[in-house]
Amino acid sequence: MMLSREVLDELRVKPGGPAKLTKRSTSHTKADWLGTRGDEHEAKRLAAEDLAGFVAELSRAQELLWANSKHSLLIVLQALDAAGKDGTIKHVMSGVNPQGCRVVAFKQPSSTELAHDFLWRANLALPAMGEIAIFNRSYYEDVLVVRVHPELLAKEHDRPEDGQREDFWSHRYQDINRFERHLTRSNTHVVKVFLHLSKDEQKRRFLDRLEDPTKNWKFSSADLVERGFWDDYQDAYEEALSATSTPWAPWYVVPADHKYELRALVGGIIVDAIERTGPHEPHVAPESAASLEQAKRALLAET
Repeated sequence: MMLSREVLDELRVKPGGPAKLTKRSTSHTKADWLGTRGDEHEAKRLAAEDLAGFVAELSRAQELLWANSKHSLLIVLQALDAAGKDGTIKHVMSGVNPQGCRVVAFKQPSSTELAHDFLWRANLALPAMGEIAIFNRSYYEDVLVVRVHPELLAKEHDRPEDGQREDFWSHRYQDINRFERHLTRSNTHVVKVFLHLSKDEQKRRFLDRLEDPTKNWKFSSADLVERGFWDDYQDAYEEALSATSTPWAPWYVVPADHKYELRALVGGIIVDAIERTGPHEPHVAPESAASLEQAKRALLAET
């Protein structure tokens, strides 16, 4: 099963065009892909069915990806706090063999990482051929968090010179585009997803974490501090997504207010990305086929 082209086109940020985050819904797609506008119970049921189908498709496709070892997949997940990144990874990747999949969380860079260019640590975490790597946050933090908090540039070796700040950011966007172009030319397919959460829903989820003792561990006082920069983050995301959605590595903006819909949509986007790599059963060379037949005969001849 696949997401419709209509839904995929709606979620995709058109390369060369603006992301238009303020005009995008955080709660539903215009295409109403579930066909249940206004009926949340039915929407949840159908989304769960679709997610199960996407998980099964992803499991099959990942097995072929691993067996052929000619392509790899890099999934970039970006979002503000409480948008559902961890839960999305847990549910969407539930059917994937852990041997061929790993998750990398990009947190505050170490002193060693700060001594290198901002893409250096991403290079170290890229998937090998046949693998899927999920970046839970990513190198995009260096044009998002650092853009909102420019004082962090004081710790970086490639900080902008006086009067060159705007050029500095445009150069970083260019570097990211070229980096991702290199990856796709090397058969690492890049899928980038922004979980688009509303400010009201983030507030509701924060309160849920504070009021439920079993979820207290999910909340950090830093989350509330960053919430105070909400508008700045929206501006930073708008600029970054607009500048780095390319034909080879487009951004998908997924409504994140309803987790059931969010997870199914992300599953469909990933399945579509793998299907476009053309996965197939690996072919056995004639000489290998003869060797396999010989091995079969030897096993059958055992007493």
